[in-house]
Amino acid sequence: MTKCTHDHGLTRRSLLHTGLAAGAGLVAPPLMFAPSAMGQTKQGQNGRILVVLELSGGNDGLNTVVPYADDAYYRLRPQIGIKPARLRKLDDHFGLNSGMSGMEKLWKDGKLAIVHGAGYADPSFSHFTSMAYWHTAAPNSGEQYGWVGRLADAMAPQAPANFLINIGANQSLAVRAHKHVPVVFNNPDNFQREAFFEEKEALGALSNPAKMSNASQRYLLDIAKSANDASATVRKAWAGYRSPIDYGLTDLGLRRVAAMINAGLPAQLYYTSYANNAFDTHVVQNDLHGRLLTYTSDAISGFMQDMERIGRADDVTVMIFSEFGRRVPENTSLGTDHGAANNMFVVGKKIKGGHYGDLPSLTKLDAGDNLNFTTDFRRVYATMAEGWLGQKSAPVLNGAFKPFDMFA
Repeated sequence: MTKCTHDHGLTRRSLLHTGLAAGAGLVAPPLMFAPSAMGQTKQGQNGRILVVLELSGGNDGLNTVVPYADDAYYRLRPQIGIKPARLRKLDDHFGLNSGMSGMEKLWKDGKLAIVHGAGYADPSFSHFTSMAYWHTAAPNSGEQYGWVGRLADAMAPQAPANFLINIGANQSLAVRAHKHVPVVFNNPDNFQREAFFEEKEALGALSNPAKMSNASQRYLLDIAKSANDASATVRKAWAGYRSPIDYGLTDLGLRRVAAMINAGLPAQLYYTSYANNAFDTHVVQNDLHGRLLTYTSDAISGFMQDMERIGRADDVTVMIFSEFGRRVPENTSLGTDHGAANNMFVVGKKIKGGHYGDLPSLTKLDAGDNLNFTTDFRRVYATMAEGWLGQKSAPVLNGAFKPFDMFA
């Protein structure tokens, strides 16, 4: 196996989880707003920010970072293997998919790290199960909180408002926390607290909870007011954001992340993802996969350019992952089936770009013709926690995983 090192009683919590606020006749949707007053903090202004991008569906890592110098790749993929002339060559062994011009530039600028062979023991080939393992950083277990949520709890145990933001129609398990309630939204213009039509007028005219004499009513009104405040803050940040940067055909939520950062929200953790298992490429893979990678590369490149434009590039790192790779041999439908080990990406101005981890062998596959993992994916999580955010990772990951020396 070739070694490849880098080149250089009743609680607010229980109420929010159940969505129950019967004492005041309110329905509070769980995990869709910040839990307390909306005061800005210096953490988002001066602290480092981690953005996590999920490539849902199981991205084919072998046709993303192509080992064109390995003859076994073309023997196992005679039809869908991408020829060297069509690649954006990184070095004498690997080349990026042809649509990834933005990430090619990031590589040349030393702002892209590629981690090889990321996975875990006894892999699941179920999208739902494997994604849950990656979301919780707890393979083959029933962990109830997400690793990003646990990281938020460790970084800011007092749970300041708007510390953790999830871009999406629904909350990801990855951001579920014990102390924090993530702000979750998809369309900033329409982001507001969910309620029945009959409730909206009353909710919009909430009095100051501090003036309420009844403690239970004050408690519930504070929750409702926080929801209103959170949605107003997000809408204001989005309305005030203008950028000339081209993110490509789809921004993957990253333009919305840029707007929140530009507005000075205190969030230090952002999570966004592709929807609908986009990377599940079982049939006639290459054209669709190439387009998806183009969208991904353009959006990431655009986001990093936007961070430079607003003066926050030194403060932001992006980590990209998928729940599993694809099987090494192509299938009879000119696609690939669910696999195991995969590559991960880290993008940022402060990283030491290059290759990380041991290269999995293309000739020593497991019994199901999958790559054997060589890097526990939690090493990358530990690298984000310790190397980037300065947070001890073992309590967050429920175990010790050696970080990579990835940050300058």
